[in-house]
Amino acid sequence: MSQHVPDTASANAALDTAREASRRDHLPCQVRHLDEIDWETIRWPGETGKMLFHPAPEQPTAPNAGILRLEPGAHHPEHYHGFAQVWFILKGEFTIDGRLCPPGTMLYHPDPHFEGEFHTATGGEILIVQYPGPSTGERPIYAGRFNMEQRKPLAEERVDL
Repeated sequence: MSQHVPDTASANAALDTAREASRRDHLPCQVRHLDEIDWETIRWPGETGKMLFHPAPEQPTAPNAGILRLEPGAHHPEHYHGFAQVWFILKGEFTIDGRLCPPGTMLYHPDPHFEGEFHTATGGEILIVQYPGPSTGERPIYAGRFNMEQRKPLAEERVDL
């Protein structure tokens, strides 16, 4: 005997959202458009990014969230992160930790994790969201990673954080 499960999308669409919030600490959503910020230099060769949201002193638990743009030939070595992240391949093909990832591929990196070796012959774009690790409490790093004035030689980059 199967049980009827209501269509939650239809049920939610019918809800009246004009009521007053039940809690007083609710915060409004924040909205940014990709065109509002410039591309920034990222620490790995051939990568630039637009992090629409990122941790700051006034919002230390905000995610790094935005678009990575990768040139053909972009790459990085395996390295460690204590935070969690989700990637969604928008354009291009990427070999990540030995696996070919075409557009439409989503990757989830739990915390802690080793981000696998990464290469792209085609270049492309990836939507990324990095957020504080639910297990580790470690936070994503923005300053010195996504907003570099000048990229360091790859041999000088730390892979243990």
